[in-house]
Amino acid sequence: EEVVRSRLHPPPPLFFFSFFFSLSFLKYLLHRLWKMTRKVFPPIFQIYGRWVSTCARQAVTIEKRMDSKVWHIGLNSPHKRNAVDGATAKALFDAFLEFESSQSAQVAILFGEGGHFSAGADLKSMNDAEKRNPLISPTGDRMLGPMGPTRLVLRKPVIAAVQGSCVAGGLELALWCHLRIVERTARLGVLCRRFGVPLIDGGTFRLPRLIGESRAMDLILTGREIDGEEAHRIGLATRLCEEGECLAEAEKIAAALASFPQKCLRADMTSARDQWGLSEREAIQREFAGGIKVVEQEALQGASEFAKGAGRHGHFQS
Repeated sequence: EEVVRSRLHPPPPLFFFSFFFSLSFLKYLLHRLWKMTRKVFPPIFQIYGRWVSTCARQAVTIEKRMDSKVWHIGLNSPHKRNAVDGATAKALFDAFLEFESSQSAQVAILFGEGGHFSAGADLKSMNDAEKRNPLISPTGDRMLGPMGPTRLVLRKPVIAAVQGSCVAGGLELALWCHLRIVERTARLGVLCRRFGVPLIDGGTFRLPRLIGESRAMDLILTGREIDGEEAHRIGLATRLCEEGECLAEAEKIAAALASFPQKCLRADMTSARDQWGLSEREAIQREFAGGIKVVEQEALQGASEFAKGAGRHGHFQS
């Protein structure tokens, strides 16, 4: 009786060893089956790859409004606070390339779904070569950045509608935008400091240019978190709004920008952006070179309309 019982109930160490060995063997068989299937049925994996790419593109949404003049480009991974992995970065990059090349597009609004702008790069994907963010040395103004479009130099304005988390690479995305509409309760900061992740999407030069070196060093070195009110006080936020209102406020500004003569707006925006590093004489020459073309086109038409009474009370037409 004791012998039969021992066979039915083996000692715990032997039982766990057998269980572990069975799992390992099953894992080995599945791995071999996987490799054989890849060789025999490559079309299946091509279709699967296209399906994965389609799912990745859904992490970035595009909605065109006002006769396609205003584009809403959204980060759509609310389950991870819109953290950006490699596929999402590429999709976001492609979205802004499409926006820049569109004849009808004039202003873009970058926002995050689910109450957060972006928590930065998806750190969970960094150890996966297929999912990690792209790390390409910048050699031009059309290069893919780790967070996507942060190395693009656009001719058209982009407005960031910031709520919830806007930290690390997410903050760098907001800094890349021309205007930042920030809610009072938003959380901003270089929180990647605690994880040893550097700023490589423009944060180390855009932040000092925006708020000054002293304040930028405070945020960059300490990694401390600030709210929307402090961001507005130090010049990081262009405008401050109440919780839940950033997108609506950004839409109002976008509509106003889209109503202006576009060649003039883009010439002035480019001149203001490109003045960094230029002497006063060089900046004046660059400003004139970009503006004189507009004077000969939109400005003459605008002066004629002004003489007729148009635009004197805030009513403009592009």
